[in-house]
Amino acid sequence: MKQNLDGKFEEVARQHVEKGILAEFWDFLRHNKKWWLLPILLTFLIFGALIFLSGTGVAPFVYTLF
Repeated sequence: MKQNLDGKFEEVARQHVEKGILAEFWDFLRHNKKWWLLPILLTFLIFGALIFLSGTGVAPFVYTLF
């Protein structure tokens, strides 16, 4: 019986398709109904992009936003 279960586990593991991090996060939000996390994550991404761009030639345009 144990060997039969191990065989099924191995078969399911072989058929498993690797998902990307965005697909995993979307599944997490959808299944756990954690929609309040989405605006927080988007805010972090926007601020991260602004900080990254402030070190480039786009900096004068970023500073005019504030």
